[in-house]
Amino acid sequence: MNAKRSSVPNALLGWYDTHRRDLPWRAKPGEAVDPYRVWLSEVMLQQTTVAAVTPRFLAWTARWPDFASLAAAEDADVMAAWAGLGYYARARNLVAAAKAVVAEHGGVFPATEAELRALPGLGAYTAAAVAAIAFGQRAVVVDANVERVVARLFAIDTPLPAARPAIRAAADTITPDLRAGDFAQAMMDLGSGICTTRAPKCLLCPLRAWCDGFAQGAPERLPVKAKKAAKPQRKGTIFWLERAGTVLLVRRPDKGLLGGMRALPTGPWVEGAPGFGPGFEDAPAQADWRMLDVRVAHGFTHFDLELSLAVAEVEGHQAAVGSEWWPIDRLDTAGLPTVFAKAAKIIAADRRGS
Repeated sequence: MNAKRSSVPNALLGWYDTHRRDLPWRAKPGEAVDPYRVWLSEVMLQQTTVAAVTPRFLAWTARWPDFASLAAAEDADVMAAWAGLGYYARARNLVAAAKAVVAEHGGVFPATEAELRALPGLGAYTAAAVAAIAFGQRAVVVDANVERVVARLFAIDTPLPAARPAIRAAADTITPDLRAGDFAQAMMDLGSGICTTRAPKCLLCPLRAWCDGFAQGAPERLPVKAKKAAKPQRKGTIFWLERAGTVLLVRRPDKGLLGGMRALPTGPWVEGAPGFGPGFEDAPAQADWRMLDVRVAHGFTHFDLELSLAVAEVEGHQAAVGSEWWPIDRLDTAGLPTVFAKAAKIIAADRRGS
């Protein structure tokens, strides 16, 4: 360990013992750690805040409390429960990993980073976090909060993402052999509550004495982020087809964006005009379609999307294979992805006003 910062682990762990967050997936002092809950929380938190994840985590673990129950779950139920938590491939990988744990490991989560990396969906970060937090192994755990703390502590001013190897190497130099899981969680808590993106609370920080960013007088400038390229803009149309108090939903293809999810029918998402012609040939049925004078905007990782909204009613249309009529008053139980839930909310307001 770097001699200059040899006291960092003890200082941070002492702070953590007093200020640790009480989170539903985090074992209390003296309690046994549940690897399933650690793993699930780490996957859920990759794109979502603690505040948003907490109720979803509690509902999920009440329904699927362990690997065996998740391995036996219906894919559609899991995908619906995941709606709004980010990439749906993560939900599919959760089920695949649970099945692998049951089939190949007797229902017991493997404890080493190498074994964990072999499971579906467990990348370097998740494997390290589970190894450290659930099994107490020394592992270098670097999430966005840890990345920010380390970049400031060592004044690493190379722009991201190029700085990540240096940040991980620096984190390695301060990661202790003992209490590695607590150390990882302490770093996360420090980044979440003290070493925040804007206006870090340096006077409350237990690592201030060793922080080069603080010594230089401007820790908030770190980590340096490379300028983002403008995302492509795509457009399309959502079709709301109503029949006797129900709305037509389709199942999106298993592979691709929002794969396997229930959704409202759409035309293609293209760079340019919405994908329908004068006859609405991409619509799910021939009907008297009416365009709303409002759009739904949604940002994905690699592109921004703007969707026009077309609504119509029919009497006798039969749902095609892969689609179903869903009661409108229970649409919140369909597990629609966020972009379609946004559209449904707008259309519901239009229906009430018409």
